[in-house]
Amino acid sequence: MVLAVLRCDQRPGDLAGGNGVHRTTVTRWVREVVGLLAARAPRLDRALKKIARKGGGIVLLDGTLIRPRRRSGDENRKNYSGKSKCHGLLVIALTDDKDRLIWVSAARPGRASEITACRHDQLTHKLRTAGLGAIADLGFVGLDDIDPDADPAVIIDYKAARNRPLTRGQKLSNKALAAVRAPVENGFAHLKNWRVLGKVRTDPRWATALVRALLVLTNREVSR
Repeated sequence: MVLAVLRCDQRPGDLAGGNGVHRTTVTRWVREVVGLLAARAPRLDRALKKIARKGGGIVLLDGTLIRPRRRSGDENRKNYSGKSKCHGLLVIALTDDKDRLIWVSAARPGRASEITACRHDQLTHKLRTAGLGAIADLGFVGLDDIDPDADPAVIIDYKAARNRPLTRGQKLSNKALAAVRAPVENGFAHLKNWRVLGKVRTDPRWATALVRALLVLTNREVSR
């Protein structure tokens, strides 16, 4: 019944009526299972060290917006994303080059920027500690603001300016990076196959545990 809620977004009340239990019992089961699975989700530093031990050199970085149930008034204003022009919860994720999700951040209000979320998790510091680099899109410009002579922890596309168009070499570099970043989109697609994320009908503060639980289930499913 818990998998039916997560995979197919079945209502607990519908499942309860068909299985002879109370709706609150199904809801309690879902929360208990999600809590147990979320506790198994990898921490950022441990996930990066594991990649480094296996000989990996880079990870793929991106963010996505999870749509919550629409609430009116000031209560939902903080969830409005000016970038996506919709309400949602921001989640940052790392994947490897085989579409496998490595780590997901806490779910934050949609108004938060991707760079702010990464800095809150000390992402660049932990990447350097593990000896890894990350490839990201232009949404993460300014995240790795260190000495330009040092090796960057986050590799980003070249950005054109009004009076400084991209050269042919820079365009080819951007095209190559876009191809390398493709698995991170597949990783998000695997995660969003769980229909319960289609529109989260729970407290947004509980969405973090839900996303991390689905990370564990997704990796279990993909590795079969």
